[in-house]
Amino acid sequence: MILRRPNCCTPSQILTKTNVIPPNNNVFLIKIEMMKNKFVRLTAMLFMLLVSIAWLQSCSEDDVTEKNTQIIAEEEPVPDEPEVPVIEEPDFTPEGIVEVFNADKVEDNFILVNDAAANRAYLMNKEARLLHEWTLTNNIGNDVFLLSNGKLLASLESDDPQIRLGGKGGRLQIVAPDGTVEWDFIYSSLEGETHHDAEMLPNGNIIAMVWQRLSTEVAAQAGFMLEEDVFPESIIEINPATNEIVWEWHSWDHLIQDHDATKDNYGVISEHPELIDINYVPKSETIADIKGDIMHANAIAYDEVNDVILLSVNFYSEVWAIDHSTSTAEAAGQSGGNYGKGGDLIYRFGNPETYQNSAGTRLFHNNHFPNLLKGVDQGKLLIFSNGNNLGQSTVFELELPSAYDLQTNSNNELKITWSFTDPELYSPKVSGAVPLPNGNILITEGTFGYWEVTREKEVVWKCNIQGFIWRGYHYSKDSPEIKLLGL
Repeated sequence: MILRRPNCCTPSQILTKTNVIPPNNNVFLIKIEMMKNKFVRLTAMLFMLLVSIAWLQSCSEDDVTEKNTQIIAEEEPVPDEPEVPVIEEPDFTPEGIVEVFNADKVEDNFILVNDAAANRAYLMNKEARLLHEWTLTNNIGNDVFLLSNGKLLASLESDDPQIRLGGKGGRLQIVAPDGTVEWDFIYSSLEGETHHDAEMLPNGNIIAMVWQRLSTEVAAQAGFMLEEDVFPESIIEINPATNEIVWEWHSWDHLIQDHDATKDNYGVISEHPELIDINYVPKSETIADIKGDIMHANAIAYDEVNDVILLSVNFYSEVWAIDHSTSTAEAAGQSGGNYGKGGDLIYRFGNPETYQNSAGTRLFHNNHFPNLLKGVDQGKLLIFSNGNNLGQSTVFELELPSAYDLQTNSNNELKITWSFTDPELYSPKVSGAVPLPNGNILITEGTFGYWEVTREKEVVWKCNIQGFIWRGYHYSKDSPEIKLLGL
């Protein structure tokens, strides 16, 4: 801004104004004859000279002031631009792109990453720094997790998987930290194949899911409405010391259908929630080409308190509870075991439409990883609902029933104790959630990477990994597993 003074008068204007004689003013009246006086003339001349000097000084000061003002205005400093924080490049190659939204609330521990796309299992910290990686002999068949003894239990693909559906496997291994394979169990043939997930029981045995192949003719005899081979779900329990299968359960022994009245398993589905409708998927038309994969279980969990196995059945959008206290013979029937129902479902939740139950409300739209909680949260589980056909995923914390008591025409759905969703959270496949020691939840969004959110649903950390992330398991820095790795 340039500052200017008002225009100044010229010397003649000043003089004229000074010599103006107000008319009829007796006080200032001066006779014209006095002007002829030499002294008076000299005085007037001196006055004019002084006025001229004053005018010149005034105008000179105005000019200098204006120039100085212009200089000051032209040199006025430009406001500083906001400082851009300097982002230091890490001295390592991160496994993903990390975003920290609230560092004070981030749980500073380790994550075991299962990247099925790259066939990698590795441990990283919250900076995405690689800490340890295991050498695997075969491709990941999805789940790899760390046991309390510092070894991995890995569900891998066999050398030549015989049932080539999504999540194919055929091989289970226990792997030492240095990559040494300490146990190698192959279950891969045209008749059946392990897949997706496995879990070690407290007695040291291992339970795993199996696809059982049944021919088109056998499927038709069971009232299946499509003409194709089918791969229903089974569960086996293996003793790693002997490789003996010591217990098994087959969904094929617990079917119902209302498609063909000439078959033995024909019945009213709504009256038998303990049985499995073999035609639910083709009737619901949620999958155009199932390729015989009529159930597509993808996760297994063990409720040690109740000796119950929870099976996540993706295409049915629900979880089935199976009594593990039965013998293999009892598991094939409808009596025996702690619940007196043999191998029939003792509970189910997530989608009452699968057994035509109008009393409950559907919660899941495809689901992964029923993760049973411990400690103060005993009796609850976290589960990832993929939200297929909704375009948005949701993590639920649910409260299990006080007793596994499945009722006909009743609301058997679980109580929601916490949930999290976000418009940006969506993975149509894989994924899951685990609790953290500080109360936060670590979410695996399979097609993105990881989110960490608080119980107040604040997102405090993210990590984008270019892969296909099956799950992420949390381990504290001082946990026995980590100490055994020497980290």
